[in-house]
Amino acid sequence: MTTRTGVARRTLAADIVGASVGPLRTVVDARWLMAYAAALGETDPRYFDTLAAGGPRAHPVFPVCYEWPAAVALRDRTVAPGLQPLGVHATHHLVLHRPPRAGDSLRTSARVLEVAPRRAGTLVVSRFETVDAGGNPVSTTDYASVYRGVALAVAEERPAGRDAGGAREDGRVRWQEAVEVGATAGHIYTECARIWNPIHTDVALARAAGLPGPILHGTATLALAVSRVVRRDLGGDPARVAEIRGRFSGMVWLPSSFTVRGRGHDGGGIAFDAIGPDGAPVLSQGVVVPCDR
Repeated sequence: MTTRTGVARRTLAADIVGASVGPLRTVVDARWLMAYAAALGETDPRYFDTLAAGGPRAHPVFPVCYEWPAAVALRDRTVAPGLQPLGVHATHHLVLHRPPRAGDSLRTSARVLEVAPRRAGTLVVSRFETVDAGGNPVSTTDYASVYRGVALAVAEERPAGRDAGGAREDGRVRWQEAVEVGATAGHIYTECARIWNPIHTDVALARAAGLPGPILHGTATLALAVSRVVRRDLGGDPARVAEIRGRFSGMVWLPSSFTVRGRGHDGGGIAFDAIGPDGAPVLSQGVVVPCDR
């Protein structure tokens, strides 16, 4: 689209709401589960025990791996190639109906739930629903991205997806733990998760997208934070996670560090957040909802 002055405008159309792809089939194997855990620096034997019934445990954030092909297909259908690098992860809301397991043949469907204008650009909320070979639900994720500097062509009111925020933090910090993020963390996570977005690994493309340099994947930041919650509050057992919510409040540069903070319980889960070296928020409104699986 071009304005009267002849300057090209970056826009997304409101009518992408309802666009869908899938179901797309993905097979989960032990190698993938173990590689993902290793990319996060996990050392708990449960993530690597191929002799255990059901194989190695899946990290609670592993669903982002098998959702990625559907995410790419949906993005290609709804967002112009030149705008795709401008998207950054905004919120994440994952419900684990059961943990994925080695040998699972999964089918993921995705659709756009909402588009809405934001001060920084345009928000796009997509839902990913994954079932196993028997049609039983495995995970459901609402994934929101903000396309920075991209306007909504027609600003319409749309029904919102599930709210990704939610912890009523009481101000207490029960524990905190620093996380060091190396210069190659983006490359390692990309290959182990099988999630390829060049703004996390390619300095030229990151700068072309308006960033000073590569940033850590939002899902990696979330997974590293959730790892600390699992270790500190759930006895290290990833299978006890039933739901994860969080909002991305800042970017993690490579290399860098951030601090995860366990906060008070909100009655429905374990609240957490994360701050960068300067004390600015990186993750906010984080909640892990446990179960007794």
